[in-house]
Amino acid sequence: MPDDTLLTELAEQEERLVFRRFTTDTALDLGAFLLAEARRRGLAVTVTVRKGRQRVFHAALPGTSLDNDEWLDRKARVVERYGQSSFRVGESFRVAGGTFDEKSRLDTDLYAAHGGMFPVTVVGVGVVGAVGVSGLPQADDHALVVEVLDDFLAHGYDS
Repeated sequence: MPDDTLLTELAEQEERLVFRRFTTDTALDLGAFLLAEARRRGLAVTVTVRKGRQRVFHAALPGTSLDNDEWLDRKARVVERYGQSSFRVGESFRVAGGTFDEKSRLDTDLYAAHGGMFPVTVVGVGVVGAVGVSGLPQADDHALVVEVLDDFLAHGYDS
């Protein structure tokens, strides 16, 4: 039986990291906050924040390429479709005994269930967007987004 410990942890992150409100200004602030942290750490990542399907914030740091933009688009489609982080969706398929690419029946040129894209959820509303990075191994992409979201929300930047 596959270990579902990681899957439980990913679900708990999504339950905990919820916004009180999410405006275009919030999306811009979140993007700038995430970009600043990536730069502080010297990471070669591309950062995006979406409100609905609109890309409100997008920045590519040195060492990234168009491939990172395309990975972000593919991971965002997974969040839009499933309402969960792209990492959690991929892990769900693994725990169930397969892979997303094998079992989802979705075009892998359009969808990627790899870590790095996290749903933006508003209390009482649900998923209203997504925030993500691309450029690191998938677990590291996911961890960076979660760490920054945790800090961003703890400082009350969503009020």
